[in-house]
Amino acid sequence: MTHTTQPASAAPETHHDTANPTAALWEKFSDSALKRGVFSAFYSLKAPYFRTVLPRVREVTPGERAVIRLGKWWGVKNHIGTFHVIAALNGAEAAMGLLCETTVPPTHRWIPRGMRADYPAKSTGGLTVTATADFPDFSAITRESGGQLVTITCQIVDDAGVEPVTAEIDVWVTAKRPR
Repeated sequence: MTHTTQPASAAPETHHDTANPTAALWEKFSDSALKRGVFSAFYSLKAPYFRTVLPRVREVTPGERAVIRLGKWWGVKNHIGTFHVIAALNGAEAAMGLLCETTVPPTHRWIPRGMRADYPAKSTGGLTVTATADFPDFSAITRESGGQLVTITCQIVDDAGVEPVTAEIDVWVTAKRPR
């Protein structure tokens, strides 16, 4: 990846890549399946419930999208043998969290505020979760201006191409206090 220097008069970037430690780590680990597996293992330690669904990170584009894969195994099945909705929503939380961790700059923080979910169909096989959002200009979110609500849309598709669960997760983004 090549980096160019912006002139001093250029507007600051809305989305950060290497300024964000998680995004920089992903950039180092994204070039091979083995490295992505290592990144996924460490990411699943970020929140204890992520380990219950064994997320495998497939793609991360800070400010745009995060894609994870959830394999179907006995630990995520419900009583009728399909992917349990709560396990699917844990995957949605993992994808949302990864998108926020790689997008929100170190000068700001984010916290989930709420979730809306629907279960329109039964699943077959594993799931691919894609989290996307329209992020704000973080420089406009200051201690004085307060926070901003950002909605993360999680598309959850099974191996047959069916969308068995839909989810939107709201996160509250605020500026950190200066140290």
